[in-house]
Amino acid sequence: MSANTVANSNVTRTESATASHGDQSMTAYDGVGAAAKSKYPVTSIDWLNRLIGYDTVSRYSNLALIQDVEAYCQQLGLTPYLTFSEDASKANLFVTVPAGKEQAQQSGGIVLSGHTDVVPVDGQEWSSHPFTAEIRGDKLYGRGACDMKGFIACALTVLPLAVAKSTAGELARPLHIALSFDEEVGCLGAPLLLADVAARGINPDYCIVGEPTLMQVVSAHKGISVYRCRVHGKSAHSSLTPQGVNAISYASRLINYVDDLAQQLSERDDCDALFDIPFSTLSVGTIHGGTATNIVPNLCEFTFDYRNLPHMTHADILAPIETKIAQLEARMQAVDPNTGIELLREENVPAMTDSDSAALQALVTGLVAEKEVTKVAYATEGGQFTQAGIPTIICGPGSIEQAHKADEFVALEQLSQCDAFLHKLLLSLSSAGEPVEI
Repeated sequence: MSANTVANSNVTRTESATASHGDQSMTAYDGVGAAAKSKYPVTSIDWLNRLIGYDTVSRYSNLALIQDVEAYCQQLGLTPYLTFSEDASKANLFVTVPAGKEQAQQSGGIVLSGHTDVVPVDGQEWSSHPFTAEIRGDKLYGRGACDMKGFIACALTVLPLAVAKSTAGELARPLHIALSFDEEVGCLGAPLLLADVAARGINPDYCIVGEPTLMQVVSAHKGISVYRCRVHGKSAHSSLTPQGVNAISYASRLINYVDDLAQQLSERDDCDALFDIPFSTLSVGTIHGGTATNIVPNLCEFTFDYRNLPHMTHADILAPIETKIAQLEARMQAVDPNTGIELLREENVPAMTDSDSAALQALVTGLVAEKEVTKVAYATEGGQFTQAGIPTIICGPGSIEQAHKADEFVALEQLSQCDAFLHKLLLSLSSAGEPVEI
């Protein structure tokens, strides 16, 4: 399905014409006016069907989806702002529902953040078309169902109610929606969005990133850095090995050192038990080198990633690795001064800290069923929001266990819980109501 194709507005259902999804979320909110009469969905299920219908695999454009949401926001009387990739083939969207009696307050409030891109389906065996939402039993299937178009669908569903409260002068703090591109390939879009938001003088109080957590609050996650190491040796015939510098052999020495360093990280006394893996990790992922068995290889490349606890930095592993590289280069260059080792950082997503999010954690845990707060090893755009000075937590429908797999799904009950959560969150931003315990 092409990037500018929208699936039929009715979700494919294999058992029943109606799905059990909770009375509140299956009914359009009262008083939303224009949205209920428009061409746009009024339930999260129908919004999710529409969003899944856009093939927004990271290698393709997301403009059709973004332009659809942009038009929806404009129809509601809002002014969305787009920021584009360098080649203008992709865009972020940021929109604010203003607060105050005169709808003049743009700064402060809470951001609901989600990425619009999804991972490829290449080589996966799906039971249904991955870009056509299908309900089977109590689950909705489709690429992006849980990661993370389900949360975006819920956010777009609550938007008309936020506009109605804003128009009535009942919104005490703004509600913002942020949609990004290229999260799945290095969180490339969010920094552009955040820079634009700051340039326009908008300083949100908090952010909720709706990655799939089964509607449990995640207060922190590890950072991730991906490195590529190129070992440049010297070729020689394998019968004349002393005349060459074996790039694979030297790469293996450095790989062994990375493994030793990983073991040291696991034995540190500053681990964090709230993470499923309570220490920072190092892992070698790929290696390529050599041309023939009888040739001393002159090049070997390998990659490794570093997933750091929020309180640790790149220096914790870079300094010792660079010291080891210097030792190895000295031995290599004793044979040939043109040999050496390059270390390149290809990806860097900062950790999401919980140092300033206590108030947000307390608010959100008061609005969801699961009261336990946890931390995760995977990285999200949440780290970029916290780095920008916006305290952030992760909380969204679906399970990370279903992400990136064939037959990705989100349970309908999870969408219902997210709808209820966002409704109560909106009340917490409103001068006309208080959040209610579930």
